[in-house]
Amino acid sequence: MNVDGKGYKALLERRPLNVQALYGGEPLGLVSGRDIATAVKETGAIVLAGNARNALIIKGLLKAAKDLNAPLLIELAKSECTYCGATYDNIPDYALKYSAELGHGVIFALHVDHYAIKGHDDVKKGVGHLSKIVANGFTSVAIDASHLDDYANLSATRDLGAWLPSAVGLEVEVGEIKGAGELSTVEEALYFIGGLNAWGVFPDYLAISNGSLHGTYDISAGVNEGIDLDRTKQIADAIAPYGVSIAQHGISGTPFSKVSKFSKYGINKGNVATLFQNVVFGIKMDPETGNAVTDGGTYIKESDRGISDALWQQIVAEADGKGMSRKSGDYKKLNLPYHERILAEPDNIIGRIVDEVADWGRRFIKAFGTEGAAEKVIEVASRRTDHNSSPERVIRSPRVKYGPEQAPNKAKSGSGGKFDD
Repeated sequence: MNVDGKGYKALLERRPLNVQALYGGEPLGLVSGRDIATAVKETGAIVLAGNARNALIIKGLLKAAKDLNAPLLIELAKSECTYCGATYDNIPDYALKYSAELGHGVIFALHVDHYAIKGHDDVKKGVGHLSKIVANGFTSVAIDASHLDDYANLSATRDLGAWLPSAVGLEVEVGEIKGAGELSTVEEALYFIGGLNAWGVFPDYLAISNGSLHGTYDISAGVNEGIDLDRTKQIADAIAPYGVSIAQHGISGTPFSKVSKFSKYGINKGNVATLFQNVVFGIKMDPETGNAVTDGGTYIKESDRGISDALWQQIVAEADGKGMSRKSGDYKKLNLPYHERILAEPDNIIGRIVDEVADWGRRFIKAFGTEGAAEKVIEVASRRTDHNSSPERVIRSPRVKYGPEQAPNKAKSGSGGKFDD
């Protein structure tokens, strides 16, 4: 993307107010998630949403997006902030730093992934916390109260969704994401999205439980990828009149032959997290799925990939000391204590991590059909007279249709749900 081009310069004037307040003097292509959501829907593409558990993932993904002139979401779940060195506080500045190193021209949004809500106290806390996060430069938010019963989910999501600036992108969720088996239903999705619409809350995406799983698929334990695309399409078709499409979570470990078909099933956002962590660590991966390969109950570190062998041995020793299995998903919790040590690795190590993240990023962008779609984001923004990207939607039904007595699931018990990717 030519940073001196007329279209890009016009886009900079249409960035959200929080971005202009922070970075008004920088040619940083940080835009509202709303603009990207509209662009990918209109082109029938999927935006890659990569979880930045390490700052180097941000640089690699920005590089991939610039190489292919594709829009991008850089995201992090609320829970990930507790165990990663990249956080809601520093990700905007990392994005600025790496975008500048690339000469700017990358069009992207910063997305709050899985902002978990477990009850009304979390809603109240979220008002101040999300206000701070948005003020810090994030331009899209995913509210996740999916483990609550349907009416409580609707109420919590409505309250926080209405509190957020309407020009910020919005993702919501119905049905906990926990692998093959229990699936979100069309009835649940229509109640949830219809109820939000009745209250004037207009999401861009709906995340559903459709058989995906967060983290690595442990093939040795019989855990296989099982995304149900038929159910996904049924829900996508039902909610399409509300201007909402599907956000697919848990893509790490899914064959590219399947990923490349996602857009035909109403999916316009694709989350990838664990795969990029595997790249940073240099864990052996299946080349067609990105799933971690294990042998004898342990991850396999490849010496010519990811961090140095010496640093990996330190991580393994710490994991052993904490009683973790050597193929445990809890290795993600070692991102925080080793974040700065990873960034301090020699230039050749840093370079190979960034390059491999970019390679995988380009593969996803091509499979998602998003190559060149950054131009569409500029077109979408150009239709407005100013920065405000609030969606123009119609309220379709009265609120009385979406009370607790109409909820499909009236007695769902809460859980300790897993709120990251």
